[in-house]
Amino acid sequence: MEEPWDFEFLSRVADSCLSFLYEFVDDWLANDMRVSIFKILLSWLIFSLVAIHFAWKVYGNTVNDMYYRQGTGQNGGTPDAAPHLSGWENKSGDNLKSHRE
Repeated sequence: MEEPWDFEFLSRVADSCLSFLYEFVDDWLANDMRVSIFKILLSWLIFSLVAIHFAWKVYGNTVNDMYYRQGTGQNGGTPDAAPHLSGWENKSGDNLKSHRE
């Protein structure tokens, strides 16, 4: 059986998380160029995700309906073969297309 996690291990994990958080807050409050770039990129990422979320809420059903075909057949509503187009082979079974070198 596995030994239960001891208090020392959990306290080390909590201390490392808190030290990372304190260091992150100190860097966040600094007026450093890399922090500014990080803030800009983080803002852009959040804005993009929110915009995608709202666009999908508005246009999601329309996009889904464009790609979902109802009915029976090969691909939903698509018939197995178009009646006005000939197939690759003619009625006698000869191949219409051939490769010539």
